[in-house]
Amino acid sequence: MWGVSTVTMLVLAGILPDFRLQSPDGDSATTIAVTAAAGAGVFGVLSALAWPLLVRLLLLVPALVLGLLVFFLNGSLLLLALRLNPSGQSEAAPETAVIVAAVMSAVASATGGALAVRDDDAYRRRLYRLADRRRRGGPACPATHGTVFIQLDGVGHDVLAAAVGKGLMPTVARWLGARPGTAARPTHRLTPWRTDWSSQTGASQLGILHGSNFDVPAFRWYEKESREVMVCNRPTSAAELQRRAVERAGDSGLLAADGASRGNLFGGGAGEQALVLSIAVGRRSSATRSRAGYFAYFSDPANAVRTALSFVAEAGREIGQSTRARLRKQRPRVARGGLYPFIRAFATVVERDVVVAAVTGDMLAGRSAVYADLVAYDEVAHHSGPLGRDTEQVLARLDRSLALIENVAEHAPRPYRVVVLSDHGQSPGETFRARYGLTLGDLVRAGCGLPVPRRARRTHSGAEARAAVRAALRRPVEEGGEQHRPSRRSEPIVLASGNLGLVSFPDVPHRMSKEEIDARHPALLTTLANHPGIGFLLVRSEEHGGVVLGAYGAEIPVDRLDEEPGPLAGFGPGAAEAVRRTHSFPHTADIMVNSFHDPADGEVLAFEEQIGSHGGLGGAQSKPFLLSPLALSAPAEDGADLVGAEQVHRVLRRWLRESAGPQVPSERAPKERAA
Repeated sequence: MWGVSTVTMLVLAGILPDFRLQSPDGDSATTIAVTAAAGAGVFGVLSALAWPLLVRLLLLVPALVLGLLVFFLNGSLLLLALRLNPSGQSEAAPETAVIVAAVMSAVASATGGALAVRDDDAYRRRLYRLADRRRRGGPACPATHGTVFIQLDGVGHDVLAAAVGKGLMPTVARWLGARPGTAARPTHRLTPWRTDWSSQTGASQLGILHGSNFDVPAFRWYEKESREVMVCNRPTSAAELQRRAVERAGDSGLLAADGASRGNLFGGGAGEQALVLSIAVGRRSSATRSRAGYFAYFSDPANAVRTALSFVAEAGREIGQSTRARLRKQRPRVARGGLYPFIRAFATVVERDVVVAAVTGDMLAGRSAVYADLVAYDEVAHHSGPLGRDTEQVLARLDRSLALIENVAEHAPRPYRVVVLSDHGQSPGETFRARYGLTLGDLVRAGCGLPVPRRARRTHSGAEARAAVRAALRRPVEEGGEQHRPSRRSEPIVLASGNLGLVSFPDVPHRMSKEEIDARHPALLTTLANHPGIGFLLVRSEEHGGVVLGAYGAEIPVDRLDEEPGPLAGFGPGAAEAVRRTHSFPHTADIMVNSFHDPADGEVLAFEEQIGSHGGLGGAQSKPFLLSPLALSAPAEDGADLVGAEQVHRVLRRWLRESAGPQVPSERAPKERAA
């Protein structure tokens, strides 16, 4: 690598006017070459010694900022290397040093990768040396199979199957024996499963890793006793949800024995955790530990530069794609400006690279079970839609990550089985606000007779809601600008989780019943149930226990939904069971609102600003997948449906036992299933 860096420095010195390796009076070619070699050597030593220390000092800096600081740090090291060069004849402008350092690191990284590909034996020896280094001082690596679980966040079963059919994911196609032009036998099977009503990462991953997602009604919800909004991707909420799941399930999780959790919301009981949200709270040592994966990755300056360059390229790609969509007046469309290009680049580049590097390190260390989440597709699909060129490019890059993991598995100190799965899918469709001109919160406020923004009052939906309120209050006409203004205490909290909405009345300490809501806001439930953008409501009933409300006065008790699905008829199999289960949760909102769903094209209407959404019922969001090796038993018996994240947890436990890996705590039926 030193020779490559020397040549790169010589070439750049000949190209860049502000970078020179000779004195103003000129030097011989030999002197210039020696100067370049010395500069490259000093730069290499500084990178090896100083870079890890700098990155460790910057662990408290947000990871996004750390990625942007890569160029500055690398350029600073090169300037220092030129200053320390024994020849004393080299110099560069600061901005030029940044460019030179970036190019040198990128060339060294690319050359190293090319050499590894060309010399498989050398690559194998390097991987084994890394494995030996990681296992040094620890117990001998067992000969039994380890298991790697890779979660492709938000990739639905049908999206994966379509990508395989289009040739976008050749690695997955080869595993399924579906690669065109080959007669290879499949090594994996593809199985769909069905989420709970709350089809989002918080509920699914909590159930998969910890065996219980009881009382997780949505991505965000209001808890009346604590007067707090729980949000699944908020560190304090994630830690509390994990604590509740551990207490309910009776053990610490799927990864309790020699496991590693990477890039997840929850730890799964793993002893090795990095980039895990639920441990990013509390003591400083825990926060540092949760981000240790960034240090492990960015401590290599070649990794840092490569990822930083890819980060910039991805941000530029997003700006280009969003500009093209705007010029073409593409519909549906949401705003993609501000910081979003950088947020997307972080999810699709930085998070992916760091997590994949952590997983390969775990495999080289011989860990028995690893669970990692790659969020790239989910982030892009929210803003670009789940289908299209933008997301297809992300799927292709995710496939390359799977190929890398497969390659490392061949060189690991123990055999590995790779299981790929998703936590939910995504359903397309425009936003509720784009179609009707007002948000769900606006509609709820109008139905309660509360003031709403002028833009909402002017919409057809807003006018209908105000008319319904006047009729319910026996006020057939508006009176000279006077508006009915209930007391401030009755104002509801309206939260959105994809196409699932939650309405809570914080001044009432218990879950309100239909009768109580009608008495306080006589037009609210009727306004919501009859709105064309809403599919159905779930409320508690003093008479029936719980009822599903729909248009034209539909009111079906939850215990009769199997015989009389009513508004749930178009939401597919399992909808009644999912609604009944959520009804049993202590923290289910006073009013649960699921958007309209068109079974013909699978579209829903998101209550958030997303054109690819998940969180409720309707369409592909409820149909994720399991891609498992044929060497493992089938996830479900022939003809049986795999339903709920908790059942997926039991399947993964069974596979760990079949691999003769860690003896995780004995399986115990979750309390809510046994009830």
